[in-house]
Amino acid sequence: MHIEPGVVDGAKLALSYATAALSFGLIAKMAKDDLQAKASPSGLAGRTLLTTALVFSFFEVLPHHPVGVSEVHLILGSTLFLIFGAGAASIGLALGLLLQGVLVAPFDLPQYGMNVTTLIVPLFAISHLAARIIPEKKAYVDVGYRDALALSTTYQGGIVAWVAFWALYGHGFTTESLSSIATFGSAYMTVILVEPLVDLAVLAGAKSLRKATDNGLFNGRLHHAAA
Repeated sequence: MHIEPGVVDGAKLALSYATAALSFGLIAKMAKDDLQAKASPSGLAGRTLLTTALVFSFFEVLPHHPVGVSEVHLILGSTLFLIFGAGAASIGLALGLLLQGVLVAPFDLPQYGMNVTTLIVPLFAISHLAARIIPEKKAYVDVGYRDALALSTTYQGGIVAWVAFWALYGHGFTTESLSSIATFGSAYMTVILVEPLVDLAVLAGAKSLRKATDNGLFNGRLHHAAA
């Protein structure tokens, strides 16, 4: 999902600053919503540290390959959402991406606004989708494959849509751009197939280890109905 250097440059970068500002506003809202759902500030901080470390490791350790207009990453956005909540997941995605740029790939920093938008807006979307499709009385450890697939498809589909937008915004509706986007989108479908299985495996692990995961370092919805 990284936008490569040169795809959008010059004066066009101004739009990425605007969408990044919007994304930070969504992060603040998701964090506020978590706190209003009886999450403690210390618990949110602890979950944020965990998600930041996980996101950084996802970028650096998990397989990632350049395909078409961008790179295919296994970000596990829906997994982070289910396990840690939207607030911590969103902050962790933004900070993990920033750390990756500062420490490992400084050439990605000019694209930070685009990349953080690409990660955060779809996360905000799945937080609303989850509220609609997962009954309030159901804990997330009891989520089934269909709901996990819906969350993953929405998140990864959002990433593909934003990557396509940035590519077209930067280079226009050329045959080369459209072909590169199609190649990237097709490759990302493999992530949609894998991520729901990861979600269910992680949720099953959390359910079997309830004594270790039913605390402030994990999403309150993981083991409990909505407040």
